This record gives sequence, C-alpha cells and structure tokens, in this order.
Amino acid sequence: MASNDVLPPPGFDELPVEERIDYVHGLWDRIAARPGDVPVPDWHREVVAERLAAYRDSPAEGRTWSEVREALLRKLRASSD
Repeated sequence: MASNDVLPPPGFDELPVEERIDYVHGLWDRIAARPGDVPVPDWHREVVAERLAAYRDSPAEGRTWSEVREALLRKLRASSD
C-alpha cells in the first residue's frame, strides 16, 4: 500500500485543488490504460470468490445493478436536500 511519504512533482502543492485532482486522474488514466499491468491483491480475489459463492448459494437474495444504482441515487439525492 502506498504511503504519504511520496513526494509530488515540483509545483504540485501550489496548484489549485481542481488541477491537482485533474493531474491525479491523468496519472490513473495512464495506469488504467494497461489493465494487465495493474496487480490484483490476493484479498481482492478472495472477496470476489466469497461473494460469488454467496450468490451461487442464494441467487434470489442479490439485487441487480440497476436496483443498487437507483438506491444509491435516491440516497444521494436525499442527502443533498
């Protein structure tokens, strides 16, 4: 896991927050352009395997992505009111 000891490029801390976020997004886009190079931790694979097993045991207990998305959007709208 990365630490807070990473030094940003010169001038980074002087940029407005929006530009710093854009810079980080750009870095991530460069990394994500080659997904095969991005390591997947074993614990991620374990969580996926556990969730897939739980779904296979009780498929009716799950919700579709559209149901989850709608619930999240409702929650987000309610918190912004």
